[in-house]
Amino acid sequence: MTEAGRVLKPRILVLLLLVGAGAIQVAPPAGAAQSTFASYVALGDSFAAGPLIPVTDPRSLGCLRSSSNYPRLLSVRFQVANFKDVSCSGAATRHMYEPQLVQGGANPPQLDALDPTTQLVTVQIGGNDIGYAELATNCATLTPLGTPCRARYAGSGEDEISYRIDRTRGNVEAVLADIRRRAPEARILVLGYPSLLPEGAQGCWPFMPYSPEDVPYLVAKQIELNTMLSDSAAANGAVYVDTYTPSLGRDACRLPTVRWAEPVLAPIGAAPVHPNAAGMGAMADQVAAAINATVP
Repeated sequence: MTEAGRVLKPRILVLLLLVGAGAIQVAPPAGAAQSTFASYVALGDSFAAGPLIPVTDPRSLGCLRSSSNYPRLLSVRFQVANFKDVSCSGAATRHMYEPQLVQGGANPPQLDALDPTTQLVTVQIGGNDIGYAELATNCATLTPLGTPCRARYAGSGEDEISYRIDRTRGNVEAVLADIRRRAPEARILVLGYPSLLPEGAQGCWPFMPYSPEDVPYLVAKQIELNTMLSDSAAANGAVYVDTYTPSLGRDACRLPTVRWAEPVLAPIGAAPVHPNAAGMGAMADQVAAAINATVP
């Protein structure tokens, strides 16, 4: 087995490793938006929490919530007086309603952070409902040949991932309806998932250890997930924030100075197959633009 092969599976399985704790202060960016919010609640999974991006908030070690994730950046940009970030790595839609067991305890049901005074809500959820970590692991291959991922999930003629996305739609829409019920005056923004693999290219095996012939399938499933989230937002009076289109050309196959997400092998400053600090900053920019484009 090659050196890449020996380290491939362990790298995939460190998606949620614990990092050292600490805290940093985030300065408002130049040209910060003038809007302000008295209260902001951030909901979501690891793409909101920012695992392994320095520095992990010591109050949320089990959730690997970064002090530099986009919710924190937005709280500074919009001068939020009462900010609650309850996003948690590994969260699925059910963890909006029930505690999520994590190392060191449990993250409370995320929707419990809402109340009638909440003015702004961001939510990024659904990836774990369709098996994000499972796909990252099971679709990896030690030889860049064939279509092992597509054969595993769509070889019978019925696409298992498409089925999961369709099933997750109802869960997402229920979450959005409950957010509106608990925070009736809030502006609700639903974030899609940024690009992880390049469109129209073969990928970058072994750094992203997926067969070149499987890359188009994986890209198509991510687009399908984002389309479902966009449709669900529109059907429930929420604003969809497209983080995918701005991230094209910034996927995990790019150079470290260009990419907004980290590869499986040799990630730098973020969890594998997750946004890095630059990606978090870009998502904060997209959310801020969406907020400023909407009428309170």
